[in-house]
Amino acid sequence: MNATRTAWLFPGQGSQYVGMGWELLRHFAPAAEILEQASHISGRDLKKLCLRGPDQELTRTDNLQPAITAINLGCARLLEDAGYRPDCVAGHSLGEFSALCAAGVLTIQDTLHLVTERGRLMHEASQSVASGMLAVKGLAAAQVEAIATRLQDRYLIAVANYNAPQQTVLSGEQEAIQKAQAAVLEQGGKPVPLNVSGPWHSPLMREAAERFAVVLDRATFHPPRLPVFLNVTGSPGRDAGAIKIALEQQIQSPVRWSQLIEGMLDAGAGTFIEVGPGKVLRGLLQLIRPAENAYRMVGVESPRDLGFLKDNRKR
Repeated sequence: MNATRTAWLFPGQGSQYVGMGWELLRHFAPAAEILEQASHISGRDLKKLCLRGPDQELTRTDNLQPAITAINLGCARLLEDAGYRPDCVAGHSLGEFSALCAAGVLTIQDTLHLVTERGRLMHEASQSVASGMLAVKGLAAAQVEAIATRLQDRYLIAVANYNAPQQTVLSGEQEAIQKAQAAVLEQGGKPVPLNVSGPWHSPLMREAAERFAVVLDRATFHPPRLPVFLNVTGSPGRDAGAIKIALEQQIQSPVRWSQLIEGMLDAGAGTFIEVGPGKVLRGLLQLIRPAENAYRMVGVESPRDLGFLKDNRKR
């Protein structure tokens, strides 16, 4: 297949850094307006958190979810105002809400409201038990699944992210994460504790998922204008009702990112634009499909990045 299609990828928790959005907010007024709207909806000074932190407060999920979503949406607006349009979209975990907004499934208002409530519910759920998340590098997914299975007799722990063939993330109770870390080392893998504030995409999020379903029912979902590749299935969601169900499941289900990216590539995606802060998703793309000459990738998080995008388009 001729890889001529453009995919927009939206980052989620883990891509944040203190100072994110500085150039975007300074030089592109619509992005500042979206962040102000998010601050009003969330009741937080998100501009201060984004630009000055501190990191511990920015990373807290009830702060981070509306903050990084607003930056994502500002970057998407920057691209749209410059005349760029995607052929398909996806977002990693929290980033899925930004992708749905870009595809016309959700309005900006509903997107910001949903991620604010999602952040609040997930934060509340994370306070009931000591927990964490662990990225495992250098082991196949089946090996990581086996480690989790052995620990599930005593603990709540599960695979949270299938990020790449040799990068899988575990999530669950802290003691289980510590035991998993030792098991990974024994098998020759590299365990990397993640800078997150809770056990996302694990059974510990079940109550949050049930409560979030009520919030989702109050939002209006529109049919997508273009393919949105979903985290829980790794394939496009074409029906508004099915997308809503997928968002409810997503909180406590694994993100099938590797499968999702392979699906985009098979559908003809040849250019990937990371729309938002950081370069986590471009790093995962290279791990999933190491042959860089098979696609092009660029990140857009400030107006000056549009120049790199134009240069990339000419190649």
